[in-house]
Amino acid sequence: MLGEVWPEPNSSAAGSRTMQLIEQFQKLNWKVTFACAAADSNFSIDFEKHGIEKVTIELNNSSFDDFIKTLQPSIVLFDRFMIEEQFGWRVAENCPEALRVLDTIDLHCLRLARQQAFKEKRNFTQEDLFSDVAKREIASIYRCDITLMISAYEMELLQSFFNIDASILHYTPFLLNPINSNDLANWPLFDARANFVTIGNFLHEPNWNGVLYLKEEVWPLIKKELPSAELHVYGAYPSPKVTQLNNSKEGFLIKGRAESAHEVMLNAKVCLAPLRFGAGLKGKLIDAMQCGTPSVTTTIGAEAMHANLEWSGIITDDLQSFAKAAVQLYTDKTSWINSQNKGVDIINKVFNKVDHSQLLIDRIITVQTNLLSHRQKNFLGSVLLHHTISGTKYMARWIEEKNKKV
Repeated sequence: MLGEVWPEPNSSAAGSRTMQLIEQFQKLNWKVTFACAAADSNFSIDFEKHGIEKVTIELNNSSFDDFIKTLQPSIVLFDRFMIEEQFGWRVAENCPEALRVLDTIDLHCLRLARQQAFKEKRNFTQEDLFSDVAKREIASIYRCDITLMISAYEMELLQSFFNIDASILHYTPFLLNPINSNDLANWPLFDARANFVTIGNFLHEPNWNGVLYLKEEVWPLIKKELPSAELHVYGAYPSPKVTQLNNSKEGFLIKGRAESAHEVMLNAKVCLAPLRFGAGLKGKLIDAMQCGTPSVTTTIGAEAMHANLEWSGIITDDLQSFAKAAVQLYTDKTSWINSQNKGVDIINKVFNKVDHSQLLIDRIITVQTNLLSHRQKNFLGSVLLHHTISGTKYMARWIEEKNKKV
């Protein structure tokens, strides 16, 4: 597995996703090596404890060629398309028979296009997807043998808008254990909970924007109706611009990194996620449902999260309606319990670990067994790989030589 960053499951949903995949691979007794060029993190997993080989690699350095040639993996998984751009051609040259898998985490071109439309104060349209990022991301998808999509919405978008063949795509959402009777029995009841909560890595722009929106527009409306309530804001990597939003008089409390997202969620009464742009699946809303905490979110927040099932709370894009929904869930016990039950239904039916993990492993083995014919059917991918090796390869070589002189 080639990562953009070292996995931090307690910091982001992406980190949790990575560990979910590793868990399934290890169940098959596959040896997992995780390689990354990022600086070490104090919050990443204990690799030795998890039985994962950790290797630090360098960008634009032929030492990677020696590493991958010696390792000779049968499968290489790229964490995000930027990593495939950097290392994909090296893998293809040195381990041509290795199955190349891309995990997009979320569709970057969709998230960034929505973000740009938001900044320009206009509605997002699919024409916004025609961007340089989209060209890079789609090219990466074609160069790989299988691309894992976490969002059913994005899976459909790639096929209907970009005309990508389903044979090189595979839907794998979060892989979660079902909520059982023991879990339900351990959840704090309505009357034992207090306050609102929101959580999310502050390095992720949609999360920061959502917190700012809460502070400036949403929370004042809620606080007016519930003067004794507090909003607890958790998230990894809070910058000074985040911490300065803390205001105890307003009940708007910046808590920073949560040691346990689940503990935070279990004690809260309602989760707020007013996301105005973004993509993929929202970890905070998964955490909320796993802890029996109803939520108020937007269309973007709930996108691809609940299939055709009713939401575990209320979905609205209107400011006044959002605040009103938050107050209603916080004060109406019947509505709160009904929403909690819907969350159980969503987790157990949409994100069932057993079903989705088996489908994933079956797909990997099938493609790996028929790799030559699979690649022949994806001729455009071969064309893009050929030109990438011809172009990116020599750019990387030039950078490597330039760095030697420095």
